[in-house]
Amino acid sequence: MTALPSITVRLDDRTVAMPAGATLAHLLERERREAAAVATALNGRFVPRDARADTALNDGDVVLFFQPIVGG
Repeated sequence: MTALPSITVRLDDRTVAMPAGATLAHLLERERREAAAVATALNGRFVPRDARADTALNDGDVVLFFQPIVGG
């Protein structure tokens, strides 16, 4: 039996292993983070909530979860 391919991403201040083909939405689910309660950035670029399921993660990516800013 061969191991499934995996990637490593940097999440905030730690390294996380994910299966190859994982998306930003998969990472949120894995980390048990409520999608509406967190904003996301991938490699320094903001990723809108509705784009997370289509945003593939690659080996070496840097992901940041942060508190969304509300109000105005």
